[in-house]
Amino acid sequence: MECEEHKLPLFRGELALAVAVVINSFGVVLMLYSGAGISAISSVPYAFSEVLTFFSLGTWTYIFQAGLILSLMVMRRRFVVSYLFSFAVGFVFSELLDVHELWINVLPVGLGWYVLYFVISYLLICLGIALSNRCKLPIVPTDLFPRELEQITKISYPKIKISFDAICLIVTAGMTCLFLGHLEGLGIGTVLAALTMGKVIGMVGNWLDRHFVFDIHHHSPSKSKAYKLS
Repeated sequence: MECEEHKLPLFRGELALAVAVVINSFGVVLMLYSGAGISAISSVPYAFSEVLTFFSLGTWTYIFQAGLILSLMVMRRRFVVSYLFSFAVGFVFSELLDVHELWINVLPVGLGWYVLYFVISYLLICLGIALSNRCKLPIVPTDLFPRELEQITKISYPKIKISFDAICLIVTAGMTCLFLGHLEGLGIGTVLAALTMGKVIGMVGNWLDRHFVFDIHHHSPSKSKAYKLS
């Protein structure tokens, strides 16, 4: 295995994280623009942004992320400094959401375009999360939460990811129906992504593991191992 890893090209963790933050923030906004519904991980802050409009989607996103970080510390029963760095990465991600929302309307519209946008956004989010799980650096809290929960509970990542997404959808549906009188932000694409994304992220991750070895600048690639999804 060591010899095989030496032959694989190195993918810097710093680059993997940067790519993940950019494409995931774009993927979330593009999925919403497709009309198929927002991604499950962003559905809760989206619901808050629709019900309590004094904050933007980006602002509600990092408030939601702060809650996830706090809950992880409670479950671990200790203060984890690296989680604070994760929140800093999440802040950049949240700001990029607002940036993408400013220009996304220039894209062409139409049924065919909307289907294409959904497929692209789905694949971008899967790739971004798979990269995040391997970058060996603090990652966006919404991606960190299921990964850390796998370590805490010993339940496989796909099962946790799908359950986490489903809970987000239930909360979003309840909030929008209760306060707006109708479902908002949820569509067939949201449900499809929530039910399948955990498994697809695992498949994308396995593909990455076969083609790259991930490491950060101050580590030796030969001594590192990629973070694998169960």
